[in-house]
Amino acid sequence: MVFQKPPDGGWGWVIVVVSFFTQFLCYGSPLAVGVLYLEWLDTFGEGKGKTAWVGSLANGIGLLARLGCGLLYTATVTITCQYFDKRRGLALGLISTGSSVGLFIYAALQRELIELYGLDGCLLIVGALSLNILACGSLMRPLESYGSPPSEKSCVDKVPDQYFAYHEKEKTVEENISILEKGYVDERCVNTPDNKQDCILNKNVLSSINVNEKDTYKKKVVEQTNFCKQLAKRKWQLYLNYWEETVVLFKNKVFSALFVAILLFDIGGFPPSLLMEDIARSANVNEDDYHMPLISIIGIMTAVGKLILGILADFKWVNTLYLYVTTLIMMGLALFAIPFAKSYLTLAMLSAILGFLTGNWSIFPYVTTKTVGIEKLTHAYGILMFFAGLGNSLGPPIVGWFYDWTQEYDTAFYFSGLCVSLGGFLLLLAALPCWNACAKQSSKMPPNTYSYKVAFST
Repeated sequence: MVFQKPPDGGWGWVIVVVSFFTQFLCYGSPLAVGVLYLEWLDTFGEGKGKTAWVGSLANGIGLLARLGCGLLYTATVTITCQYFDKRRGLALGLISTGSSVGLFIYAALQRELIELYGLDGCLLIVGALSLNILACGSLMRPLESYGSPPSEKSCVDKVPDQYFAYHEKEKTVEENISILEKGYVDERCVNTPDNKQDCILNKNVLSSINVNEKDTYKKKVVEQTNFCKQLAKRKWQLYLNYWEETVVLFKNKVFSALFVAILLFDIGGFPPSLLMEDIARSANVNEDDYHMPLISIIGIMTAVGKLILGILADFKWVNTLYLYVTTLIMMGLALFAIPFAKSYLTLAMLSAILGFLTGNWSIFPYVTTKTVGIEKLTHAYGILMFFAGLGNSLGPPIVGWFYDWTQEYDTAFYFSGLCVSLGGFLLLLAALPCWNACAKQSSKMPPNTYSYKVAFST
């Protein structure tokens, strides 16, 4: 499928606005779940590891609501990439700040709602606000594809005849329903010019089959069996095509490294946004020094980071993949520094750094598009977001279990920093320019010699 040339403006700016508010409403509350985490600890009286499952599932793949958020996020990113090319980094930066601004606002909003209406009332109001996503979705118009004539047939009908179990002409749905309901050929035929041909067809059918009802029933069963086999064969072929395309994606070195990096990034990088408030409480931070919630600092700096990194991605001299790798390695170092922060000021500074570097979400779709192409973006991004959600689900409970085990967060954040740094170094290794030389030399090597193929270029 080939899409129209991205307009880099026009209705695209409407897409940017509605995508911004979609991410604001969808991800503001889940990302600010750190405020609710303290309430859940006091309400349920469970350990930090078990309680962290509630927040992690709220941002991962475990709940129906988050399944909807995952679909919304992929939709806003892919449609923005379709509408923008030269300004893609800026557009992605703008829409992705929606979740960060939502984090900043919802952190304070949820705190006030809990004081006024309690935990249950807060969740009800937040859920009601999310209904406004319906209005945003009504304004999203995907670009039409060209290069292939529009067809009323479904994708099932596009499978080549060689995959059919039977090669006879298929009956329409109406014809098959008629066979099942009637079980016989309608003999009510009026000799008029309009249905003269139908009369001849009925006579031919009557002469070719037994009039006996038993034989007619057998014929119907055979016809329906053939129809179901053809339909099942077509569906199966579509599933095979999907998995073949998935295998092709993972043969791309950079995509495979990106897959590992995003999984490790969410395992190690998400817990601070959920647990930073509890880290401050565990460090016995004086409440008088608590000028602003740490989760709000993370939110506003994430918005700044998304916007700045998105703008940088539009410059031709900036390699977006190396920029993304740099943010991962720096974030790993910042996570290593959390155990040494014992005051509100140092925790606030680290929160600001982590928030800014988490803004690399704005260039992640850009990197994915450069890696696999715009045509495969939806497929590739869906896979990556699934494992990102899996990382979100696993990260906070692992950190919480480390605390329950050691009664401190130090070991937990050493583990988090190791995960994020490892993902960054693996991605850097997969993108090294030396693979270009290996690919060029492969043509000169003997047939039994193997080498890597370059998978990414800018």
